Amino acid sequence: MVSTVVALITVVGVAGTAVAVPPPPPNPSDSEIDAGRQQADAKAALVGELTGRLTDAEARLRQLTDDVAFKMELANKARVDLETAEAEADRARREAESAKVEAAAAGQAVEQARVRLDEFAGASYRQGSLVGSVSAYIGASSPEDLLARAQLLKAVSESSLDALDDVERSRGEKANKDAAARAALDLAGRKEAAADQAKRDAEVAQTAASQAQQGQAAAAQRIQDDKAAVEGQLDQALGAVQGLEGQRAQYNQWLDDKRREEEEAARQAALAAAAAAAAAQPAPAPALRPQPVVAPSSGGVETVVARAMSQLGVRYSWGGGNYDGPTVGIRDGGVGDAHGDYYTVGFDCSGLMMYAFAGVGVYLSHYSGYQYNAGRKVPLAQAQRGDMLFWGPGGGTHVALYLGGGMMVEAPYSGSSVRVAPVRYGGIMPYATRLL
Repeated sequence: MVSTVVALITVVGVAGTAVAVPPPPPNPSDSEIDAGRQQADAKAALVGELTGRLTDAEARLRQLTDDVAFKMELANKARVDLETAEAEADRARREAESAKVEAAAAGQAVEQARVRLDEFAGASYRQGSLVGSVSAYIGASSPEDLLARAQLLKAVSESSLDALDDVERSRGEKANKDAAARAALDLAGRKEAAADQAKRDAEVAQTAASQAQQGQAAAAQRIQDDKAAVEGQLDQALGAVQGLEGQRAQYNQWLDDKRREEEEAARQAALAAAAAAAAAQPAPAPALRPQPVVAPSSGGVETVVARAMSQLGVRYSWGGGNYDGPTVGIRDGGVGDAHGDYYTVGFDCSGLMMYAFAGVGVYLSHYSGYQYNAGRKVPLAQAQRGDMLFWGPGGGTHVALYLGGGMMVEAPYSGSSVRVAPVRYGGIMPYATRLL
C-alpha cells in the first residue's frame, strides 16, 4: 500500500511539472489602455475633421477649375473678336484710302473740266461770241445780240457745261463716299480698341482664375498630406492599442492557465492525501481511481476572448474552423476559391466564434444567422466585452467578438487573417448577442 501511495505522489509530481505555467506576460494597466484608446479616438476625430476640410477644399477646387475653363473660353472669344475687329479696321482703312483717292481724283477732274471750259469761253470771246459765263448776257447790246448769245450758251450748256455738271456731281458723290469711309474707319477703330481692351481684360481674368485655382490645388494637397500623416498616426495608435489589449488578453489567459494549474495541483494533492489516509487504515482499501476534471465556470468571458485572440494572424478560410481550432476551408465558387480557401487551414467569421465559445462549453452552429439568435439580444449601445456583433439581414452576413472600447476581433474576409479592428458601424445590426 505504501508503494501505491508513493507511486501516486510520483505521478502527481510529474503531472505538476508537465502543466507548469510560464512566467506571467506583461500586463498593461487600465490607464495605459485608456490613454491609448483616447489617443486613437483623437486621431480618428482629426482624420474626420481633415476629411471634411478636404471635401470642402476639393469642391472649391472643382469650382475654380470650372471658372478657369470658363475664363479661358472668354479669353478665346476676346481674341476672336479682336481678330474680327482688326480685319474690319483694316478693310475700313483700305476703303477710306480708296475713297480719299477717288475724291481727290474727282476734284482734279472738276478743275480740269473748268479749265477746259474757260479755255473754250476764251476762244469764243476772241471769236466775238463772248461765250463763257453769265457775262455773255450782261454785255448784250441789243435783243438780237442777247438772243444770239443765248443760243450760243444753250449750245455750250448742252455740251461743255453739262459735262462740267456731271463732273461736279461725281465729285460730290466721291466726297460723300470719302466722308462715309472716314466715319466707318473711325467706328472700326473704336471697335478695334474695345476688342483689344476686352482681350487684355479677359487675359487678366484668366490669369487671376488660374492663380486662384493653383492656390486652391496647393491648399487641397496640403490638407491631403496632413490627412495622410494623421491617418498614419491613427494606424500607429490603433496598433499600439491592439498591442496593449493583446497583452492584456494574453495576461488574462495566463491567469486562467495559472488558476487551472493551481486547481489541478490542489486536486492532485487531495488525491495524494486520500491515498495516504487509505494507506493508514488497518483494513485494505480499494485502489483510488482518478476523478474527472470539471471545467471551471467563472471567467468565461475572458476565456472566450483569450481563445479568439490566440488565433490572431491565422488566415481566413471560408467554411473553416470548428470547436477545436482552424480547419481546411470549403469551396465557394468565387472569391474564396480564388484565394485558395478550400485547400488552406483557417477560420471564417462564424468558425472563429465556434472555437472561442467552445472554451466555456457553448457550442454554436457554423452560421452567423443562427449564432445571432443563440443568446440574449442587447441594444448595441449596451454591448459588453464578450458579446457578439452582427452585420447584414438577420445577422447572416458577418459576426465578430466585441472586445470593448470600440474594438473587436474578427475573421474578416478571404485574403485576410484573424485581426483586431475598430467596430464598423455601417450595416451593423442594432442588437448584440450575449451568451455569458
